[in-house]
Amino acid sequence: MKPELVLLVWAVVLTFAQMLVAGAGAQSQIGLPTLAGNRENLPQPTGWAGRASRAHRNMLENLPLFAALVLVAVLAGRTNGQTLLGAQIFVWSRLLYAVIYVAGVPWLRTVVYLVSVIGLAMILLALV
Repeated sequence: MKPELVLLVWAVVLTFAQMLVAGAGAQSQIGLPTLAGNRENLPQPTGWAGRASRAHRNMLENLPLFAALVLVAVLAGRTNGQTLLGAQIFVWSRLLYAVIYVAGVPWLRTVVYLVSVIGLAMILLALV
């Protein structure tokens, strides 16, 4: 399997882990009975739980972009050192982003997010 596809799988694992952390945070603040209900008028989690939820949503917005770029690169036979490095940068920076976001470090979080975008751009540039 191409290493870019392995990194895509790890990005999915990271997304799943973020889902579990966000769910645990919501459960700790809102409670399982409320979460298991119809979720009408559900209060938003705050503090680390809210940050975990927002970090997860951000990953859900970025994962399709990464997946599309990796899949196109692999299917088109256009993988190379640049696509691999871009994928590595994306996955590692997204892991760091999740930790920094939950920890509540605002400016560093933004810088790390921009690094993940550079990883995406590297893959894209290898395709055009």
